[in-house]
Amino acid sequence: MNNLIEQLTHNPAGNFFLLAGPCVIEGEDMALRIAEKAVTITEKLNIPYVFKGSYRKANRSRLDSFTGIGDEKALNILKKVHDTFGIPTVTDIHTASEAAMAAEYVDILQIPAFLCRQTDLLVAAAQTGKTINIKKGQFLSPLAMKFAAEKVVEAGNPQVMLTERGTTFGYQDLVVDFRGIPEMQTFGHPVVLDVTHSLQQPNQTSGVTGGMPQLIETIAKAGVAAGADGLFLETHENPAVAKSDGANMLRLDLLEDLLTKLVRIRQAIR
Repeated sequence: MNNLIEQLTHNPAGNFFLLAGPCVIEGEDMALRIAEKAVTITEKLNIPYVFKGSYRKANRSRLDSFTGIGDEKALNILKKVHDTFGIPTVTDIHTASEAAMAAEYVDILQIPAFLCRQTDLLVAAAQTGKTINIKKGQFLSPLAMKFAAEKVVEAGNPQVMLTERGTTFGYQDLVVDFRGIPEMQTFGHPVVLDVTHSLQQPNQTSGVTGGMPQLIETIAKAGVAAGADGLFLETHENPAVAKSDGANMLRLDLLEDLLTKLVRIRQAIR
């Protein structure tokens, strides 16, 4: 494992690590405020922290959905978060040609769930030498993710983490099979639970994804109890006005209370 994964998974407090931030970068001030709040909380609780923000949203239901403020502008904001707070950052990429570009700005490249079988994307990401976070496809079993991870490793990059984000259940719902956490850990890579995306309700007739944010605490507690190495949470100061995925994001002012409870669970299972 590389130094970053070592730092995240072998921290002195024995805590889970956290990937958290807005769904998409909406502006510099907003990103810096969220990062500052999250850094303050995670330092207090001794949780290794990675700031998350998409520089562009490529997977939208409708053509008029917000996709971003511009690639270079958003990527520079991610770099500013890194430089200002000294924390790693993660963003998702969608095509092989984006891998080298995004790698100039962030520490972790994330492969979206719908794209986790795209060989050229996985290989291009691997070749950057960055840590690669592969989200489990909503259509795959946990054990099938072994092959996605192997593509990155066989391309010369062992710096892999896997993320559970729910499995398609009918047309408009997702469920989390918590057996998948220990199953994917058998591959030798850290496993993250994406709490907020697991609570999406996709394919709504309005063309805007719904969600069940009232269950964030429930899913997060279960994930920590099941032994997840890390948690993924999207958070926003006011999800009601967020430009993407507001229906399933955690309100930023609820983050500290949630993480405090989760740290207690982590300590109890250790």
